[in-house]
Amino acid sequence: MGAPFDLAPDRPPHIDEILNGLDRYNPETTAVFQDYVMQQCENQTYDCYANLALLKLYQFNPHLNRDETITNILVKALTVFPDPDFSLCLSLLPTYVLAPLSSSSHTPAAGDAPLSEAVQKLNTLNNLLAGADYAAFWATLDSDDLYADLVADVAGFEELMRVRIAATVSQSIREVDKSILEAWLNLQGNAFDHFVGSVCGWNIEGAKVKIPINKDNEAKGTVVRENVKFDQFSRIVRRAYEQPA
Repeated sequence: MGAPFDLAPDRPPHIDEILNGLDRYNPETTAVFQDYVMQQCENQTYDCYANLALLKLYQFNPHLNRDETITNILVKALTVFPDPDFSLCLSLLPTYVLAPLSSSSHTPAAGDAPLSEAVQKLNTLNNLLAGADYAAFWATLDSDDLYADLVADVAGFEELMRVRIAATVSQSIREVDKSILEAWLNLQGNAFDHFVGSVCGWNIEGAKVKIPINKDNEAKGTVVRENVKFDQFSRIVRRAYEQPA
């Protein structure tokens, strides 16, 4: 059985009390949740349940929205892909933020357009991760200074992403070309060797990287057994010899 959706081992007691009480819907707790998001960014912790609660408060109280906090929540959600957290967060954002800027029929007020652009860019990264196009993910991340600004508050963002990419790769393959894995992890040379060997525990053998067998990438044979009773089989044989009417 998987861990409960609302489980967060590092959640402070006062946040847990808010989430399990009526204050969860109290606008006055917005500032508390916002500070908690910043703590997650600084301490490399993560609490999706609390972040969704804050986005829900923003839904009910749009005047309390903070663009920086929203983008930080989305960036933190990226660091736990392929879990659906990013999509869950998007579902709680205003519709005009989700529509592409070039085709949006909504004319945003001052300050709204930057959030729309940030959400679109982060959604682009999420789509690349969902499609396992990791090389394009890193290239896109480096293509615009805005990306650097968006992820700046999240400590160790690149390292967190490499760990998640490596975990996803280990679930599906047991051998990969070194050059391909370098592009997927955006690492070369000694940094690549250290990450693959020390962090992942994989073996580099010439131009190949070997990934140890685990429960996800292990090839398992499938035995198909037909449950056909003898009397059923005998009727089929008998009908084959019956004369047509």
